[in-house]
Amino acid sequence: MSSAVVNGLAGAGGGIIAQIITYPLQTVNTRQQTERSTKKKKAGGGAASDASTLFQMLQLIQTEGWGGLYSGLKPSLIGTAASQGIYYYFYQLLKNKVEGVAADRGKKGLGDGTVGMFSWLVIAAVAGSINVLLTIPIWVLVTRMQTHTQAERKMIDSKRELLLKEISRSNSMDVSVLKDRLAKLDSEKPLPYGTLQAIREVYRESGISGFWKGLVPTLIMVCNPSIQFMIYETLAKRLRSKQSRKQLPKKNITAMEVFLLGAIAKLGATVVTYPLLVVKSRLQAKQEIGRNAMSRYTGTIDAIIKMIRYEGLHGFYKGMGTKIVQSVFAASVLFMVKEELVKFVVLLVARSRTLLLTRNKKG
Repeated sequence: MSSAVVNGLAGAGGGIIAQIITYPLQTVNTRQQTERSTKKKKAGGGAASDASTLFQMLQLIQTEGWGGLYSGLKPSLIGTAASQGIYYYFYQLLKNKVEGVAADRGKKGLGDGTVGMFSWLVIAAVAGSINVLLTIPIWVLVTRMQTHTQAERKMIDSKRELLLKEISRSNSMDVSVLKDRLAKLDSEKPLPYGTLQAIREVYRESGISGFWKGLVPTLIMVCNPSIQFMIYETLAKRLRSKQSRKQLPKKNITAMEVFLLGAIAKLGATVVTYPLLVVKSRLQAKQEIGRNAMSRYTGTIDAIIKMIRYEGLHGFYKGMGTKIVQSVFAASVLFMVKEELVKFVVLLVARSRTLLLTRNKKG
């Protein structure tokens, strides 16, 4: 089994475990990112949004049950397994080739035989772009499922406001009819929303192209894992170099060291690229929230312009505190589990070969 396949499978396994553990935070964060607010509300709303993550989680459980925290989990797990598998497969494939070229150059006296920081950035960017093009439809569905109830409630509230205005302007004969409509509206609850409903809705709204909504910011977001892997590989290289300078026995980086390196790498990447993540989530979420122009986006540029106009720069950083906690912890778990799975497979293969050689000698 090639190292690329091993790393791909290990990445998929690590991603699934990390996703299950941190998914409730991801659901709350997606809702924070897609929540619209005007510039007037930003002074108090921004801090409250990040500070009240636990409160929002408890409120979500109260209104939608525990299932609300895991809306879209099934396609998300499929997406995570596919994304991490594809990403790590191509990342390792390209890494092996680049390391081979660097080693050959080192033998010829061209460089120190190791891969430089820029090369790591390019490798991660190429692997990330391939991953995005193949898996973005899954994440469009996940975002829809995470924000469906929120969007439906907004639409009901918008209808309620219009009815209340009509009641205040109507004569006594019409008021009773309008009040009946208002009572019926108040009794409405968001309908159950599954993967098939999400697929039908996306296709009905935008056709096949709808499944690639947010592609531009998502492709630009490739710089997130690129920066993450550049930081991780650079720190890992320095750690190994430090061990060799101290003349310590050559050994693999420990699970805890991998966990910490993964956390630092993801923290740096998330802070730099978070505004793009918010734009992506806005584009992939259901657009018909209310009747205001600020709620609907026709594309990436339109979303950026409207967010600046109606919400200010604060809008690009909604829920960043929640995202940092979720993504840093998820990345740390993923890195740690993935590396341990790779070690386990390598050890298993080595033992199998030893047993096979022993049997052949005896035979």
